[in-house]
Amino acid sequence: MDSYRGGRTHGTLRARLPRIGQKLLRVPAVPRIDSGSLVILGASLCLVGLGLLMVLSATSITSFDGTSGSSFSIFARQAFFAAIGIIMLTVTALIPAQIWSRLAGPMIIAGLVLLSLPLIPGLGITVNGSTNWVHVGGLQLQPSEVVKPVLALWLGVALARRSQRLHRPKDLFFAVVPVSAFAFGFILLGGDLGTTLVLMLMTLAALFIAGVPKRYFAATLGVIAVGVTILVATSPYRMARVRAMFADTDALSDVETLGQHWQSNHGLFALASGGWTGTGLGASREKWFWLAEAHNDYIFAIIGEELGLLGTLTVVCLFGLLGVGLIRTSLKSRELKTKVLCLTVFVWILGQAFINMGVVTTLLPVIGVPLPLISYGGSSLVSTLIGIGLVISFARADRAGRDRDRDQDDAEAASSNRADTPSAHR
Repeated sequence: MDSYRGGRTHGTLRARLPRIGQKLLRVPAVPRIDSGSLVILGASLCLVGLGLLMVLSATSITSFDGTSGSSFSIFARQAFFAAIGIIMLTVTALIPAQIWSRLAGPMIIAGLVLLSLPLIPGLGITVNGSTNWVHVGGLQLQPSEVVKPVLALWLGVALARRSQRLHRPKDLFFAVVPVSAFAFGFILLGGDLGTTLVLMLMTLAALFIAGVPKRYFAATLGVIAVGVTILVATSPYRMARVRAMFADTDALSDVETLGQHWQSNHGLFALASGGWTGTGLGASREKWFWLAEAHNDYIFAIIGEELGLLGTLTVVCLFGLLGVGLIRTSLKSRELKTKVLCLTVFVWILGQAFINMGVVTTLLPVIGVPLPLISYGGSSLVSTLIGIGLVISFARADRAGRDRDRDQDDAEAASSNRADTPSAHR
């Protein structure tokens, strides 16, 4: 009868089973993630869900009018990429951070090679004036989006390895400049200044959190500011966008209204039409071929029109919640590479969201960057979810380290207490 008590029966059965059976009975440990990672994951999934809903609404007319004859064709592609992105997020988060640290170097080299592909005649595709696309298996891939999580990972690992030598100009130069210069150069040669600005902001954030001396940080910031100013001043269409932002709309001619101001004006029309609660989901009027890129760069305007001010504030709050989770994870981390990665992803996603919303509300000149996790685009969506997966992976590793230290401290305290306790035989 004793064999049926407690766990003795289970232990006896395990002893009789072959090794393969014993392996099947082992339950893998559930990866532990902290509250910051849960906030990041929850906010990201909410933004993806809202993005799918708004992509369907924004493209129902143009998608049906296209060659497919279905209102769901564009939405189906975005849903497919969302599913791929969530799978990639899960896989990325489950892979140990140590493996990602070892792969940072090879991955950034592969990313630079990928960035050069659109510049090869016959491979590159020009979309909206930017040659930053390639055809891969019947799909269009934007390498500049793919390289964002890779750059964030590499910056964290590279700066952490040289953390004690960043005050030396030579070490700082070789830690950041060669890779960043090639990445910026390839994208600028394709004509995409908006994505280049996002990558520059990511690099500046990484240098700041890594503790680079202020004089070097200020010098880097100054070089970037001068470079961007020259790029804008020497480009007629970029200067036209800047002038359009400061122009008096009441004094515009019909030609000007139909030119650079068309997109900005209709974005404001959409936001103004929404009021507090919006015209209703699917009831947008601007998506009827008035507002170009309604499902991409200007999807925030459609959200404001259909869901109103409450809808746009919901989007802002979700991005704010995502930012809080990233900052919380960074502050709790003990590893410099985790801190740099979290803050770099923070500047990437929140900075890009700020630029997109600023463009739609005419606070910034028109810059072609999508709204992360919401705008249509498979490359952007999957890459952003991979970046979030990297953050969760490093956060898990950091928590595991904290748990080991705590258990070790508890064991040492218990051992010390036993040594201090008088023996019962005395």
